[in-house]
Amino acid sequence: MPLKGFLSSIGGANSRSAESKLSDGQKLDMLHELESSGLGWFWACDPKGNLTYLSATIAERLDIPLEDLIGQPLSSVFVSADHDGRTKSLALMLGAHKSFSGFAVRAEKRPDGAVLRLSGQPSFKGSTFEGFRGTGWDITDEYYREEETARLAKYDSLTGLSNRHRMKSMIESTLTAFKAAKRNCALMMLDLDKFKHVNDTLGHAAGDELLKQVSDRLNRSIEVECEIGRLGGDEFQVLVPDLDDRGELGEIALKIITMLKQPYTLEEGRCVIGCSIGIAVAPHDGVTMDEVVRSADLALYAAKNGGRGQYRFFSGELENEAIFRRRLEENLGEAVRSKQLFLKYEPIVDASSEEVRVLEAHICWMHDQRGEIDEEEFASILEGSSQIIDVGSWAIEQACAHAAAWPDSIRVAVNVPVALFASDGFVEAVSNALTAAELPARRLELEVSEAVFFGDTDAVDRTLGQLFKLGVRLTLDEFGSGYSSLAYLRRAPFDSIKIDENLVAEAEKHDSRELGLIRAIVALAGALEMDTIANGIESTELFRRLKECGVKRMEGPIYSDPVARDVVEAELVGDNWKIAPSGDRIKRSKRRTVYRRINVIHDDHSYEVVLRNLSKTGALIQGLDEVPKGTQFVVDLGGGQLAVATVSRSNGDTQGLEFEQSLIDDGSGGLCTRNRVSPYALASAGAPLAALSPGSYHKMQGGGLGLGSVPQFSYAPQARFEAA
Repeated sequence: MPLKGFLSSIGGANSRSAESKLSDGQKLDMLHELESSGLGWFWACDPKGNLTYLSATIAERLDIPLEDLIGQPLSSVFVSADHDGRTKSLALMLGAHKSFSGFAVRAEKRPDGAVLRLSGQPSFKGSTFEGFRGTGWDITDEYYREEETARLAKYDSLTGLSNRHRMKSMIESTLTAFKAAKRNCALMMLDLDKFKHVNDTLGHAAGDELLKQVSDRLNRSIEVECEIGRLGGDEFQVLVPDLDDRGELGEIALKIITMLKQPYTLEEGRCVIGCSIGIAVAPHDGVTMDEVVRSADLALYAAKNGGRGQYRFFSGELENEAIFRRRLEENLGEAVRSKQLFLKYEPIVDASSEEVRVLEAHICWMHDQRGEIDEEEFASILEGSSQIIDVGSWAIEQACAHAAAWPDSIRVAVNVPVALFASDGFVEAVSNALTAAELPARRLELEVSEAVFFGDTDAVDRTLGQLFKLGVRLTLDEFGSGYSSLAYLRRAPFDSIKIDENLVAEAEKHDSRELGLIRAIVALAGALEMDTIANGIESTELFRRLKECGVKRMEGPIYSDPVARDVVEAELVGDNWKIAPSGDRIKRSKRRTVYRRINVIHDDHSYEVVLRNLSKTGALIQGLDEVPKGTQFVVDLGGGQLAVATVSRSNGDTQGLEFEQSLIDDGSGGLCTRNRVSPYALASAGAPLAALSPGSYHKMQGGGLGLGSVPQFSYAPQARFEAA
């Protein structure tokens, strides 16, 4: 349809109003100029909605030949630019023969091209519908400005992640919808460790660039559907829908921590940071936004207090645990003075001769209320404590004193915390410990992690030089943990390299790449005339692979767990101490000593017992008399955590249990079940839909526990008294 026909169809050419002084030709010229300017344009379609006229200028703007548009349905030529479903409304409007205005559209063939605002009015000749006639204008610049403004209102301008406002809105709407649909949702709270140090030392520009790199790594490290947001500063959130498996969530958190601790290259310099993560799962840990966010915050606080660089799941005991942990830290000074600390030693064995060459010292604490706090738990308490220098110095003194009574062929190894290494008088303290014990310096090995190299370069080099001059042996610990550098090995007089335990563990799972890295480390150490050490060895297969790679010294459960000083001295009497690696020496899952009341369920009756210790694969309970071996219980560990267990051994009022499904790490040395009882299942049985509290399972579907049944087991009076 030519423009004159279009003008005639809307009545413009037949207008003879008194006010009009223009001829039809002048009006056509004006319309041509308007179309050519792009400020306004025209379109028309037939009764079927097919385009019969479109201004040529707009076809040029769309970069589509005009002949490819004429004759096509209007509703298929254009699609909504607002992503709100209004294209469907446009099609309905055309079919309903109703006028419309203000629709922002794009050409379907050019979705990234010009944006147009479309208006139209139905045309009738008498009662006969003849199609639509309409106008439009180009709003591309305006549209993208508004879109950018809207984006900035929802997204962080620095990282491109969702901002605090959008995350709050998403969490609230998601939890509301998921509550109605009885679905799960996990929330992770992330906080960067040592970010302030980067800002203070390298400047805010470096800090901004670091945050950009962190956001990029976050996007790459999380492979499940999620929403990632930056709340401001170095705080992040991750919302993960439809996931309550704490095993999977722990793997995601561990991957995030691992990726974020890799070194960053900035224009201002190189840096390494860390990450702590708190995890809460709705509806287990809350059903409203305030409840879930608070739970995740408490879990993050516990992760940071537990030593940083770890993740932690929320539990109802976190607040009490935080108080208890602070008390332990406060009591460390008294523990040193009252000689509550003691050392255990783990043999480091020559892989070829099977001779014990070194004994590595581990610090333990005999707490008057808690009992023995082993080396792993003690290390998490010590990390970040103000007592770390005093305790580290004490460990060196004690280790030297003990080693003085051993054969000259046996050395003692002590791990040196970064804070102790960087403290004033450290080298003097080492010298004094050697002198007091009359121990030759060559018999002391100090294990130093790569983290010390991120301090003052001159001070680090000076300390390493003084230690070398003193004559002690130096081991570079955790080599391959993610930020190893050949520069360290060139600068420092190390005698051995201890391969990072995580790299060793991966080598057991995967044959190729990790073993190749270990071979490369061994070759590097050999070229620099250094020994190699691998620790945490549990299986004979891993031992065989590492030995084939050329690793010279090994330690781990395949040889021995850490043992007391008197055991060491008994073994060192006479000939050399030899330990053959043994696959029969299976390491029992590490058991944590606990002392708290729990419930166990048998048939439909619940019994209160005392939980004595707990491991991934089992537990020790006390309180029931003569329970037969093979009896099956459901163990209620609190907070919705139910574990099916079988009695594997029974002695009077004490039973050993084996879990049907192993517990998992909670990220900071604790244990938890992979899944929990859904509060929605409880709600269907009459329980309130809220964050679970211990002991709320008697309303589970299936009836009341202990009603209409006779308890099969009786309580042991003594154990029940102890539990009270």
